[in-house]
Parts: sequence; structure tokens; C-alpha cells
Amino acid sequence: MDRKLDPSRDDLPLMANTSHILVKHYALDLDVDFESQIMEGSIVLFFESENRCRKRSSSTEETCQSESSEARTVRMPEPCHVPGTSTRTFSSKTGYSDFVICGKGEKDTSGKDGNHDNWEQASGISSSKYCCDTGNHGSEDFVLVLDCCDLSVLKVEEVDVAAVPGIEKFTRSPKLTVVSELRNQIVRELVTLPADRWREQLDYFARCSQAPGCGELLFDTDTWSLQIRKRGAQTATDFPHAVRIRYRTNAQGRSVTWTSDQSGRPCVYTMGSPINNRALFPCQEPPVAMSTWQATVRAAASFVVLMSGEHSAKPTQLQEGCSSWHYYVTMPMPASTFTIAVGSWTEMKPETCSSNDLAAERRSFSPSDADFGCVGVCCHVDYPCRFQNASAAIQEIIPHRVFAPVCLQGACQETLLPLVPLCLSAAHSVLGTHPFSRLDILIVPANFPSLGMASPHIIFLSQSTLIGRSHLCGTRLCHEIAHAWFGLAIGARDWTEEWLSEGFATHLEDVFWAKAQQLAPHEAREQQELRACLRWRRLQDEVRSSPEEMQVLRYLLVPVLVSAGIMYWSIRQRLNLCLATRAPCKGTDLAAESSLGTSIYVQHPYMLCLRTYGIKPNKEKTGFVSDSGSSVIKHGLNPEKVFMQVHYLKGYFLLRFLARRLGDDTYFSFLRKFVHTFHGQLILSQDFLQMLLENIPEEKGLELSVESIFQDWLESSGIPQPLQTERQAGAECGLVRQVGVEVEKWNRVSRRPRKRKRRGTEEVFEKLLPDQLVLLLEHLLEQKTLNPRTLQRLERTYHLPQQDAEERSQ
Repeated sequence: MDRKLDPSRDDLPLMANTSHILVKHYALDLDVDFESQIMEGSIVLFFESENRCRKRSSSTEETCQSESSEARTVRMPEPCHVPGTSTRTFSSKTGYSDFVICGKGEKDTSGKDGNHDNWEQASGISSSKYCCDTGNHGSEDFVLVLDCCDLSVLKVEEVDVAAVPGIEKFTRSPKLTVVSELRNQIVRELVTLPADRWREQLDYFARCSQAPGCGELLFDTDTWSLQIRKRGAQTATDFPHAVRIRYRTNAQGRSVTWTSDQSGRPCVYTMGSPINNRALFPCQEPPVAMSTWQATVRAAASFVVLMSGEHSAKPTQLQEGCSSWHYYVTMPMPASTFTIAVGSWTEMKPETCSSNDLAAERRSFSPSDADFGCVGVCCHVDYPCRFQNASAAIQEIIPHRVFAPVCLQGACQETLLPLVPLCLSAAHSVLGTHPFSRLDILIVPANFPSLGMASPHIIFLSQSTLIGRSHLCGTRLCHEIAHAWFGLAIGARDWTEEWLSEGFATHLEDVFWAKAQQLAPHEAREQQELRACLRWRRLQDEVRSSPEEMQVLRYLLVPVLVSAGIMYWSIRQRLNLCLATRAPCKGTDLAAESSLGTSIYVQHPYMLCLRTYGIKPNKEKTGFVSDSGSSVIKHGLNPEKVFMQVHYLKGYFLLRFLARRLGDDTYFSFLRKFVHTFHGQLILSQDFLQMLLENIPEEKGLELSVESIFQDWLESSGIPQPLQTERQAGAECGLVRQVGVEVEKWNRVSRRPRKRKRRGTEEVFEKLLPDQLVLLLEHLLEQKTLNPRTLQRLERTYHLPQQDAEERSQ
């Protein structure tokens, strides 16, 4: 950021100056060493500078709006922030002649005093400034700022892309005499190749990543960032557009977990850390920095490397006992979505191959054999998009693999493997084209902190989903599959609006799971009402036990016109004064929608003041973003946030409210249209809500407006009033009433004195669905007393040790 951050606060800083320069492609080259628990190697970053990005985004916006005007005028993200480049994939046939050893890369030559480890920075130990040259480098030089934490940076250098054989085809002006300008021109041409040249582009990215260095760059680190400069490069346009960073991770780095799997074998994986991937590689973390990547990872031959990638990678033997794995991604996505897992995983295969599996394999498509003809118009940046492929559109089940420690083979075959094709097919029936061409599913080690996590082409599932019946496994799998559309193919432009990912996935998991079970419509409605009842109880608990400011789904940024001499703290003082005295603010101090204003955070209860005095929030911005593009994620480091479900639950109830108001047919028809319009892009809440209200019949949108939804659901803490009204007026569904009857039976059993009864007076308990059993146990736990005999009988009646993890946790 442009200001000093307090590391003790719970906001997570995003330091990268993405308004000036954007990473378009990452090329990683890493060795995994389980003995020392580090990854070491290099990463090459290919950039596009601000002016180029602005020009191309503007062009993309004009084309998209003109071609899709019959549907609606699509609001594209701000030109300066949205990457406007093409992205391709890399051919697995391309050779890697330089990757024939399993070396550990550059040695750390900086010594103890010059080591650029962020743990030292956090502890107050000074690192040497700019290890290449500690002299005066001039304050006018442009500084590249990358998000970086818990890494030891060993060396930073410019890459001599001009030395790559055949690269001269990318030089438009061969008469350029300044070599640095020639190199930057080559990179600019390379990152903007059209989609039909994706293989050539990835080939040259690989070659350039292996090119020699042509000069070390000055660098320094602090707690949250890596800063790089080149002497004399005064603008982002002049700064090298291909930079290699040699580094190593920290054994205690917060982006990866070194542990043992369920069979006791060592493994390492990214676990969805609050700090994302900045402790795995230096990167630009803000979502607007959408990029592609390719990665080569070397490990001992006994290990399997799984990663976000578009093909089912196979190992290449390098030298005895060492293998290399290569993955790539062609769809531009934030660097936070990159995932890696290395361990002694075993691929789990069904005992018999079903006809559905065979059909899926025959219908598998990759960018190399797909015909990306136009099927409608896409409004994202140029890349080989599955939504433009007619064959991909009818592919119900994408190719998939399941990996786990060998000790879980039986559980995977019995519980997980049969569900994958059913859930994939169900998702396709609701939303249409799968955004990604293939899927790996990994059962992660026991210390994984949640039930699941979705990344491009790979899903992590907890071993807890394999316990008991298939219900928990199926619902969680559906939830993570839904993230392929909402969270990955369509991302939130501001991470504080995580309801756009989690709310959608929670709502869709019920719909997918009902279709996967092939339930009749009335059965599906009953089960969904039952799950709504459970979530309502959880939301009430969340609201009672969490801070109000963490219950808001969308943090606001209010444009404020500041009089001469009035500073940020003075504005907050005036807001507090207005709130306390109900006195209006002077127009010279606070004015909405001013292009001259200074933006500040406004959270509950400031909304009362703002609404009382007619100050409208700016819906285009939901957080503080500096001129350089750096920002913060509100409460991103708050340890309580990891356990909170408010964004899941309030987002789910908002979408359920809209679907019920519009009717399922109208709502899901719109949702497919929304996915087709916005895939490959970043959105804010109003993008979804505005398109929804523009595409529904007028009579169904009665009393609905973007403003009212923002006020009732997104910008307020507590229970939304429409939800409160609905729950008070709504009648319980049959499955919930059945649980109530069973609760009364158990209460009678618990109150009975301990003496023998005739067999005819024994209570007969009904068989319950998994969610009914959870609700039953929640009700019984609310009782003042339950005698031990009742608890023992509960265990025997419902076979609790064999139930899903959710029931057992009660």
C-alpha cells in the first residue's frame, strides 16, 4: 500500500501495484525437498504495463457491448483493472532440455546479514537494502511491488528474451537500437497473441523462461511485499517485462502445509490460507491481476504432483529417483486460485468401468483438439474458451480422477467414486457447459482445516466426507463443483464480497444434489426446506455470536469531498458526531459522487448516518484501493473469520429468496444466461442483481430493486428483514414436522423413571434422513437434561458411530 500498514491489524494487505503493471503469465520451475521442507527454484513473470492494458481493455469493452447489445449492455470492469490479453496453453510435447537435473537451484549467497526473509522483517531484523547495489538508486525509478511473505528471495534479474532462437518474429520494429525496448516489445507481442496461437505462445513462454539473465535488479522485502526496481527505468513501460526471481519457501510458510498423509507418508499441499499464495511464490494477489501459468515441479520419483492444470500430467523421469511434472492453465484467473499437492497419492479407480465413464472419456476435449468456433459471444479477454465450443457444451461428465492415500482406497471406491459422474452430470443439467475440461479430486490429509476446497481443475476433499453414508460426501462434492462456475470461472472483483462465491455454491449444492439423487420435485422441495431450516438455525447462532461488522456481506466505500485542511480522521470524527447527535453534515464536508473526493470505509453503524442524510454509497467500489492498485481485505487475517459462515448463509438465503420470488424455472434460466455472459470475468454484486432485474418479467420483480436488496441483504448486519418475515410466516415442511414428533418421543423416554415397562408401551422411532438426524440432535442438545440411558439408546437407534461426520459432531 501507499501507507504504512499495521501488521497487528486483522486486515490483509494486498500490496501489488496492479494499476501500473500487470502479470500476464507465470512460469514456475521448482524442486520439492521433503527433507528440508522447502520448495526452491525460480519463477519468471511476464508483464503488461498500464497504458497497454488500458488500451486493450477499452477495445474489448467496445467489442463486447456492440456484439451483445441484444441481451443487455454488459458492464465491463474498469479498464485499468481488467487484463486485456490473450492466454494460451502449453503443449505437453514440448521438450525441456534444460530440465534434466534435480538440482536445488541458486544458492543463497547473501549470507545471514543479507538474507531477505520476511520472518526477519516481521521480527524487526533489518535486511540489506537492494542486495545488488546499496547505493543511491534515485527516487524517480519505477518500483514493481509484488505480494510476498515468508519467502527467502535469493536473486532477481531481467530475462534476455531476445536471446531465444526464433523470437525475432515478435519484433515489429527491427530498427530498435535500445535493447531493453526490444525485449519489452517482444514480451508485449507474446502476451497478446490471438487465441488460435495458444500452443505457440506457451512454447515461447517456456523458452523465454529458460533464457539467460541480462542484469540483476535491485530488490528489497518487507513483511508483506517484494519491491523490485531497475536503475533508470522511470515508468512501468520502461521496466523489464520479463523478470526472473530465484527464491525458496520457508518450512513454516503460511501458504503451504508440510505434513503426513493418513498412511504416514510425507506430503505438502496448499490449504487455502488467508494469505493465499504469496508464501508459495511472489505474485500479484489482487483479483484484477488475472493471469495464466505453467509450472514444472521436480520431486522424488515416489511422489505424485497434482496441480491446477488443464491436462492429466504424467511424470517424466529425469535422473534416477527423480521425476518432473508439468502443468499449464489457459484461462486467466487470479494467482490465489493456483493449487499444488505433492504426496504419495494413489489413483483410485472403480472396480468396474461404467458406460457413463467410457462415454465421458470418449467425449473429452482439450484446447489441442477443440474447435473453438463461435457459439454466442463471450465478453471476456481472449482465450480458448469452452463456452465457444459446441462439443464441450454437450459434455455432461468431464474426465476426472480421484487420488488418495492407499489406506483410503476402499472408502473412496465405496463412497466417492460412484458420486462423481452423478454430481458432474447434475451440475451440467443446471448450469450448462463445464468451465474446465477435466477434474482431479484429492482426499487431503487429516489436518485439512475444512470439508473441501475448489481450485481450477482440482478439488480437495476432507477424509471426513468418506465416513458413513454418501450424503455428506455428495453435498460437499456438489458444493465444490459449483465453485467451477461461481468462484473460479466467475470471480468477485473484491474479495470482501465472498458471498458471490460461497452463497452461490451453498444454494446450488442443494439443487445439484437433488438432481444427482434423481428426486421427484416434491421430494427435492422437502429436502431443500429441511436444509433451509438447519441453515436458519445456524445463521441465528452466527448473528448472536459474531461482531456486527463481520456480518456485513459488502463493505462500502463512500466518495467524500474533503474541504481544505480536513483529514481522514476528521471525516471519521464528523461521521461519529453526526451519528451521536443526529446533526446533518455540511455539504462542503461530505458530498456523494464527487470525482474530487477521498474514499473512506463506511461500515455499520455509519450506514444509519449516511442514509439519514441522503449520502449514497458508491457501488462500484467496496474497499480502499490506492492509486497504485494496492488495497486490503477487510478482516482477512481475523482468526474468527475462518470459522464464520455468515457469507455462506446470508448469501444462500438471498439467492433462495430471489429464486422463490421469481420461480425456479425463471431463476435458473436467467442463471444460465448470466453464466454465459460473465464467465471469465470479475463481478461485483450489482452486476448480478442489475442483470437479474433487467431479465425478469415486470410482475415478478414487483417491489424488488437493486437499492432495496443492497440495503436489506448486503449492507446491513444481523438478519435481513425479508428473511425474518419469511421465516416467521412460513409453515414447517413435512420432514421438519416429523423431526418434531421424534423429539417429543425422545423427551418422553428421557423423563421416564428407570423401571421395566411392558413391551407394548415402548416408543417406536422412525427412520430419519441424515439432515433430519442432525436437526433431531440439535433439538435434543437444547434440552436441559438428557439422562445417560437416553444417550445410549440414541447411539444404538441411529447407529451414530457409522453416521456422517456432521451427525457425529453433534
